[in-house]
Amino acid sequence: MRFLLERDTWQEVFDSLGKNKLRTGLTMVGVWWGILLLIALLGSARGIENSFNRLFGSFATNSVFVWAQSTSKPFKGFQEGRQVQLKISDAKKIEENVEGIEFVVPRNQSQALVVRNFLSGTFGVNGDYPLLDQVQKKKMIRGRFINQTDIDDNRKVVVISEEIYKQLFEKDAEMIGEYIQLNGMNFKVVGMFETGNANMGPSSDMHIPFTTFQQIYNMGENIGWMMITGKPEYNISQIETDAKLILRNLNKVHPKDNRAFGSFNLGKEFAKITGFLSGMQFLTWFVGIATLFAGVFAIGNILLITVKERTKEIGVRRALGATPFEIKRQVILEAIFITLIAGLLGIITGGSLLILVDKLAGQGPDAVLVNASVPISVVLVSLVILVVLGTLIGLIPAFKATSVKPIDALREE
Repeated sequence: MRFLLERDTWQEVFDSLGKNKLRTGLTMVGVWWGILLLIALLGSARGIENSFNRLFGSFATNSVFVWAQSTSKPFKGFQEGRQVQLKISDAKKIEENVEGIEFVVPRNQSQALVVRNFLSGTFGVNGDYPLLDQVQKKKMIRGRFINQTDIDDNRKVVVISEEIYKQLFEKDAEMIGEYIQLNGMNFKVVGMFETGNANMGPSSDMHIPFTTFQQIYNMGENIGWMMITGKPEYNISQIETDAKLILRNLNKVHPKDNRAFGSFNLGKEFAKITGFLSGMQFLTWFVGIATLFAGVFAIGNILLITVKERTKEIGVRRALGATPFEIKRQVILEAIFITLIAGLLGIITGGSLLILVDKLAGQGPDAVLVNASVPISVVLVSLVILVVLGTLIGLIPAFKATSVKPIDALREE
């Protein structure tokens, strides 16, 4: 490796490449474009993945939401079109009888007129258990979420969203311990959470204890819907099927009535997104590496032309004592040098492009590409691939350079 530190080695490389600067520059464009495309596509794919993770990040993804609708078939004396009503006992039966369930969270929802001093607004209010914070994690900014004591004592406490705070409180005002009115009843604010991006289920502007909701809205044992979370090793689609089967039996619904209970299978949708992202990653690597191969092959072709032009020069060097290995080494070094420089320029350009994309499309709650970036490990792997490809493609002109006998090379005009 000592020859890499010799001035003559690099002088020869620069002299060779500098004889036709336009051709050298055009040769590098292929590799530059290939690595730029690879970095840009990988960064964009990561940005889309981050966007989906931010959207679903607060949810236990192996979950399904189930609610009651109207029947589509008559059954056991009941007419078609009967409105089915879910109850707390239904949720308990599902939790006890469906294999693979981790949590069943009954929930209720409504709208409430919220008033504080002279400010007011209508917001969604949800009656929830503390368990909700485990299956749909709330990012608390101040205070706490609902706890079991709130449930046991039917406390009139409320956890509000950041948006409600902005509308009802002055900037930087303390809200913990303050009271707001929900439909004319005073509730004590115990916490504030960051407004999420996911819009699944009812609006989550406010959360009050489930038991308090049941009491003030006179719900009794009725619930609006339930969130069922399965253990990671279980199929959430099978859990959904088993849960609906139990609900049909409990509510005297025809076994083939598919309209009586609505559902949204988050696990199934998340699996589709994961598959889409995996396919995008594969396609990105395939397109990027294919483009790199095309660029590197272009370098090989140009070096073959260069070697042809330098036949006499190579003959003189051979006559003066240069060994075939030294000739091959020099040609391979030129191939690696061109490839590596073009690759580094592509990485810098691609990184700059991702920074620009992040500023234009990666900011704000509705960002399509969130933190579009490429890990350092991927950049290093790309450089290694370039060096390997440069070495391999340099072997072709290198062997071509040493295949001509010195005496024949000296006769070449």
